[in-house]
Amino acid sequence: MLLENKVAVIYGAGGPIGGAVAHAFAREGARLFLAGRTRTKLETVAEEIRSNGGTVDTANVNALDERAVDEYVDALVEQAGRIDISFNLISYGDVQEPLLEISVEDFLQPITTAMRAQFLTSRVAARHMVRRGSGVILHFGGGGPQTLPGLGGFKVALDAIESLRRQWAVELGSHGIRVVTLKTGGIIETLPANEPGRDEIADSIQQAALLNWTATLADVGNVAAFIASDQGRTLTATDVNISSGALID
Repeated sequence: MLLENKVAVIYGAGGPIGGAVAHAFAREGARLFLAGRTRTKLETVAEEIRSNGGTVDTANVNALDERAVDEYVDALVEQAGRIDISFNLISYGDVQEPLLEISVEDFLQPITTAMRAQFLTSRVAARHMVRRGSGVILHFGGGGPQTLPGLGGFKVALDAIESLRRQWAVELGSHGIRVVTLKTGGIIETLPANEPGRDEIADSIQQAALLNWTATLADVGNVAAFIASDQGRTLTATDVNISSGALID
């Protein structure tokens, strides 16, 4: 198992992507700590994992609250002895409108949320990882030159995450800590059935791919598990592109 004896914390684990990653990590032997703002969603994921023999704890944690994040991870390390993997998958509450029409507040919302949450969760994990001389911090989303009209501040937030990832990677590399972003170009399974224009969005994701298929939730979990494992030990300061060619580097 790729993650046997590893301790992983996943923020936003009650969502579809976070849940998929949690299942993949558990299958590969990780001890899981699932954090989020909706306890019922976390417990649903946790019960599924426990039913398959996995070890998992859940907690209500606001990833934007500095004190709450620090206290949570400090307590986690006291309980488990260490933290090996930190993956922040919270949503950013983005409003997607053309820049000429969007309010300043709605434009800044995903940018400030992404930066605050990713910085806080990465920092406290890094503090503990530095003491052990190892660890993996994963980001999700990814930037790149491609964009679409009408995204508001969402794409800007993704680019900012990449800049933050680079900064963490150069400052933590000498401590044996890897920092990697996973990007997909869109996951059709995550689109709500009743979302306006869902079919059009799904078609655009499929048409953008160079392959005849697009990333699934299972793909995200499987690739994340590999990146976080010792088999991915040379990966840092980079993104891993599983967009089926929709995002061309």
